[in-house]
Amino acid sequence: MAAAAAVGPGPGDSPEGPEADAPERRRKAHGMLKLYYGLSEGEAAGHSAGPDPLDPTDLNGAHFDPEVYLDKLRRECPLAQLMDSETDMVRQIRALDSDMQTLVYENYNKFISATDTIRKMKNDFRKMEDEMDRLATNMAVITNFSARISATLQDRHERITKLAGVHALLRKLQFLFELPSRLTKCVELGAYGQAVRYQGRARAVLQQYQHLPSFRAIQDDCQVITARLAQQLRQRFREGCSGAPEQAECVELLLALGEPAEELCEEFLAHARGRLEEELSSLETELGPSPPAPDVLEFTDRGGSGFVGGLCQVAAAYQELFAAQGPTGAEKLAAFARELGGRYFVLVERRLAQEQGGSDNSLLVRALDRFHRRLLAPGALLAAAGLSESATEIVERVARERLSHHLQGLRAAFLSCLTDVRQALAAPRLAGKEGPSLAELLANVASSILSHIKASLASVHLFTAKEVSFSNKPYFRGEFCSQGVREGLIVGFIRSMCQTAQSFCDSPGEKGGASPPALLLLLSRLCLDYETATISYILTLTDEQFLVQDQSPVTPVSTLCAEARETARRLLTHYVKVQGLVISQMLRKSVETRDWLSTLEPRNVRAVMKRVVEDTTAIDVQVGLLYEEGVRKAQSSDSSKRTFSVYSSSRQQGRYAPSYTPSAPMDTNLLSNIQKLFSERIDVFSPVEFNKVSVLTGIIKISLKTLLECVRLRTFGRFGLQQVQVDCHFLQLYLWRFVADEELVHLLLDEVVASAALRCPDPVPMEPSVVEVICERG
Repeated sequence: MAAAAAVGPGPGDSPEGPEADAPERRRKAHGMLKLYYGLSEGEAAGHSAGPDPLDPTDLNGAHFDPEVYLDKLRRECPLAQLMDSETDMVRQIRALDSDMQTLVYENYNKFISATDTIRKMKNDFRKMEDEMDRLATNMAVITNFSARISATLQDRHERITKLAGVHALLRKLQFLFELPSRLTKCVELGAYGQAVRYQGRARAVLQQYQHLPSFRAIQDDCQVITARLAQQLRQRFREGCSGAPEQAECVELLLALGEPAEELCEEFLAHARGRLEEELSSLETELGPSPPAPDVLEFTDRGGSGFVGGLCQVAAAYQELFAAQGPTGAEKLAAFARELGGRYFVLVERRLAQEQGGSDNSLLVRALDRFHRRLLAPGALLAAAGLSESATEIVERVARERLSHHLQGLRAAFLSCLTDVRQALAAPRLAGKEGPSLAELLANVASSILSHIKASLASVHLFTAKEVSFSNKPYFRGEFCSQGVREGLIVGFIRSMCQTAQSFCDSPGEKGGASPPALLLLLSRLCLDYETATISYILTLTDEQFLVQDQSPVTPVSTLCAEARETARRLLTHYVKVQGLVISQMLRKSVETRDWLSTLEPRNVRAVMKRVVEDTTAIDVQVGLLYEEGVRKAQSSDSSKRTFSVYSSSRQQGRYAPSYTPSAPMDTNLLSNIQKLFSERIDVFSPVEFNKVSVLTGIIKISLKTLLECVRLRTFGRFGLQQVQVDCHFLQLYLWRFVADEELVHLLLDEVVASAALRCPDPVPMEPSVVEVICERG
């Protein structure tokens, strides 16, 4: 009910009373506020949750009906909510009244300010109108006075103008009559420029009135004086004791006196040639054999300030003096600059060639930068001479030579690392001490080479620095970065390193025969590391530093990695061959130098077999320092005993004893050959994988194959066969653990014993228990 009392009309109020108009006034006030704050009807409605604009219960809507709104509240809301609605509505009414008052106050202040401003403008414009009236009156008075003065002085003005003309003519005549004496005095005082200007001012008048006797005499006197002046200027010019500006001034005065320009042009270039050749001779003297050559930066500074600066002065003066000569004069100047510039470039290249042996590029790049900057000005003045292009070509040649020098330095550093490795490998054996491990040597070599590569990249990166004048040339933006640094230096060094490493794989008797096997193993691991990570890292570093933008094809990373992997494979394969050859030589000599027919009954394992086991163990340790273990086949628990069972008397009797009976001597060969057809073929020189097991397997296959071939060439007695049986059993006890498949060792050793038995007239094997005792004791 309170809400009804606050919003709706009372019982005693008529609908047409003031209270009936209150909602309409409030809506108008609300609309004014929306206009003041820049809100449209659509925006104001958008702030709500999108009510229906035709809803009569929407307080903010245009079709709001108080009666409908009150009826809705009475029906839907309890008393507490009605009282809350009344309170909220009262608060909103007060807020709107406050906003309305604020708006009225603000607009009232603005209206007052506008009224004051209009009042002040009326006063200011009134004063301005008075001042403009006074100004118009004064201008009219001034105009009247000016007209009266002009009318009064009209006659006198014409007479004054005539007198002024006569006075000017008399002054000119006086100048002409005094011209010979003026010229003579200027020549005596050395004021040649002033004399030429006097002659130039009077020349046209004297030529125009030379038919008059008085003017003719003045002209003759002036010509005599001018001839003497020209002679003195030529004498001064030919002496050549003054600098280029003074000589240019002499030529300019002679041209002003009417001397032939073609002759002056030749003389000017001849004198300039003499001065510039003196500068070139001075630079050439500094490059002579007796005095030490100056610093390259100092040399380029002297050449730039002396020769190049003089050439700029000559070119600027020539173009200013002989611009009227046209293309002929420009071609003379271009030929002159091209000839002397070529001699200067030869001297610069000679001095730059002396810097090729150094490793620091900072001073050289600074010298090239100043050399190139100095030639920008004459290059712009003498575009036809091509000085800037020649200077850029010199800088490019020096950059290419520096890349070649750094490539040679990297190669030399790699060879030096290899020499250090060979010395480190040989020194412990000579001194009887334990040297550094292969892993340490590999880490030292890899870090040393990588540091040299980074130093070379940092050194050649100076050629592309932003502050260097020639770094924005197309060559240094493209070809230098892609073909020079990436392909020529980095890719070239990586391929050179692979070629150098492959050179150690030459046949024995050449470089490969003298190479330590440990060096082959180390190089193989180094190339494999390059294939896995280092090549990608180096090329990524190069591309990031030099921002390769050239479209020329470059070597992919995968190609280099494939070459490095192939090099590593060849080195590791050669290592297997070399180590297998060393062990094979021991086995071959042990077989060939022994008399197997008259040997005694075996009581011990031969020393060479013990040496084979020791060397194989050492190789296993050596390879294990650089390569992983690898994959082996599953081994039986009695691997050390299986070999003996293969060589047991029962099995051997069944295989070869019956074949040596007198009744059927040929059956043994037939049975052996038939068994070989069904046995597994062993590839001795199969590809080597990058792991320890594969390397040791290859070495042992070569060694045992050599032993087999040597046994096939000998004839054995009974005890000789038994000695072979003991030796093979000893090898089996230790070699099976090094290979990927122990059956490989079984088959090869079984073949060795079988071959010895086939070449034995009396093949009586030793008892297995005795063989075991001898091998365990050995």
